[in-house]
Amino acid sequence: MSDLDLKGRTIFISGASRGIGLAIALRAARDGANVALIAKTAEPHPKLEGTVYTAAKAIEEAGGQALPIVGDIRDEAQVEAAVAQTVERFGGIDICVNNASAINLSSIDELDMKRYDLMQDINVRGTFAVSKACAPHLRKGVNPHVLTLSPPISLEKKWLAPHTAYTIAKYGMTLVALGLAEELREDGVASNALWPRTLVATAAVQNLLGGDEAMRRARTPDVYADAAYHVLTQPSREYTGQELLCEDVLVSAGVTDLSAYAHAGADAELAVDLFVDQANPPALG
Repeated sequence: MSDLDLKGRTIFISGASRGIGLAIALRAARDGANVALIAKTAEPHPKLEGTVYTAAKAIEEAGGQALPIVGDIRDEAQVEAAVAQTVERFGGIDICVNNASAINLSSIDELDMKRYDLMQDINVRGTFAVSKACAPHLRKGVNPHVLTLSPPISLEKKWLAPHTAYTIAKYGMTLVALGLAEELREDGVASNALWPRTLVATAAVQNLLGGDEAMRRARTPDVYADAAYHVLTQPSREYTGQELLCEDVLVSAGVTDLSAYAHAGADAELAVDLFVDQANPPALG
């Protein structure tokens, strides 16, 4: 494990009012990090727990400092204003986490262009816009990282249908991550993509990917949070330009048993996530 930690570091994260984004923020908060979170959820949603304000409260209770910002990452002006507000409050930005994402697994016949545009605007354009706004501050940051929650790119035919639009949107995020790794390499800013091997127990899985049965076959958000923490505490000049899988990151950090991350207990049969082929790293069989 790295000797670095996140105490006093400032993280700008998109879409962290709940789920995986909030789990990553809470893990950083345990070190005493400053967390600025931009999300659209100012009022409670009937089907989704949490708002940007409840997330901020949880971050501070975990030991961090929080700056909740209601905003839409599709709007360039709102993103720039949120970044400026973060710098004014905390003095800079050391880490950018691109968590905000939209999902729709409809086929080309079923998906209307409005929903296509929504995924492209949030996933690809939003990731680029947030990273672009943070970049000048990351160049001056301490061990600066960009972390984008997106999958390794595979052109196997099975990942291209029946959800071509979603695949384009998620692979686009990864292309941003890999491109930034090269654009910012000489400045010492790391950029990596991170994705889970299995479903992760979130509201999106509950509501869109199979309900209670899918949740029983998922790992907890902690698998993402712990892997992200490991990535973000690596030396930024050395650990960059990678398409990472959460479980493989944890194994490389010395974890030999992933059963504690199973949402429904160690005996649960886990469901493999999109864009990967098996639930466990080869090293664990």
